[in-house]
Amino acid sequence: MIRIGLISDTHGFLDEKVFEHFSNCDEVWHAGDFGERVAGMIRAGFQNRDTVLRGVSGNIDGQEIRSEFPQQLVFNCEEVNVMMRHIGGSPPRYNPETKKELLIHLPQLFICGHSHILKIMYDKNIHCLCMNPGAAGKQGWHKVRTILRFDIDKKDIKNCEVIELGKR
Repeated sequence: MIRIGLISDTHGFLDEKVFEHFSNCDEVWHAGDFGERVAGMIRAGFQNRDTVLRGVSGNIDGQEIRSEFPQQLVFNCEEVNVMMRHIGGSPPRYNPETKKELLIHLPQLFICGHSHILKIMYDKNIHCLCMNPGAAGKQGWHKVRTILRFDIDKKDIKNCEVIELGKR
């Protein structure tokens, strides 16, 4: 079983509470719009552990983030095929490029950010759970900063928790 901490849209701000909430996570996934220094802050915060950082670059990210984190990731976690993009949309309104990629890769789990809207929905048309953790940063129009924590156990995605970090 792998415990995942999911975060997005930090825009250069990382709340210290994230380290507490993700302290028992095996992996931290960032769905884009890191902003400056956030990837390094996440790594430093988990330096005494073997926590894996996975992520995709977002539309506000500069060359340093884009050189390390691709626009799209497709990977397996346990027995779940995962696809992650920053800009994706949500069921049934994916953006055209995301829709095309979803039909190519057929993930069981699709992760995105960008909208700053917390959303967890199952798309029965493509048999895929779609997750957007909302925004953890202070920039944007969202009112509450949010992150997600969940487990992947073989083929099961379970124990999903919405964590509120406070007002923007």
